[in-house]
Amino acid sequence: MDEKQRVISRLIVQVGQMLLAHGAESTLVGDLTHRLGLACGMDEVEVSMSASSLVVTTVMEGHCVTTARRSPDRGINMKVVTEIQHICIMVERKVIDYRLAERKLNQIQPTRYNRWLVLFMIGLSCAAFARLANGDEIICAITFLASSVGMFIRQEIAHRNFNPLLNFTVTAFVTTLISSQAVVYQVGNYPFLAMASSVLMLVPGFPLINAVADMLKGYVNMGIARFVMASLLTFATSLGIVAAMTLTGTWEWVR
Repeated sequence: MDEKQRVISRLIVQVGQMLLAHGAESTLVGDLTHRLGLACGMDEVEVSMSASSLVVTTVMEGHCVTTARRSPDRGINMKVVTEIQHICIMVERKVIDYRLAERKLNQIQPTRYNRWLVLFMIGLSCAAFARLANGDEIICAITFLASSVGMFIRQEIAHRNFNPLLNFTVTAFVTTLISSQAVVYQVGNYPFLAMASSVLMLVPGFPLINAVADMLKGYVNMGIARFVMASLLTFATSLGIVAAMTLTGTWEWVR
């Protein structure tokens, strides 16, 4: 019985660890780990979360087991979160037991879109923002080029596991450096639109949404931690933009 409880406790904390690492909001993490523990036969399941770690306590027939795990950021991936939810539902419906659930959990691999498709769609979306702001074809083309190159730089830096803050700073610098040429050479109807639109890909929207959701749903510490991280990413982006504008001398349009 003790061995079963230990195995289930490890399964629960692994689920929570993977959910946190791939961007799930705290309410979902707490709910899924609690439901999974009860479905596996635990009497009680308590979960405590912080920005980079997870502590799970299970109670079964008066025996208490507590386990802790670190939860490093693995990047936002909702496919992983969805697959974990499916496993939890199957355990609840008695389709699989906890041992099969553990095997299925270990088989989950984060999938990524084709990087060239990502580059094209990022460039297209930023160009669409420029178009919505009444930019002409030249402005849209420059925005597309700057944001696509910037996203390529971002992917390369992330692939080499550099700090995300450094990644955002360098990406913002390169993107602004390219888009600022529209202001330098005064091409297009509104040259400054290329600079404003091309860096929109660096807005940390998902972390900010999760931060607000966590605070509204009672996970204040997690919400504050996520909000601080999103703010630091925004600050890093601003540093890159300011550095590029200082280098090219394209401050006029801000005044």
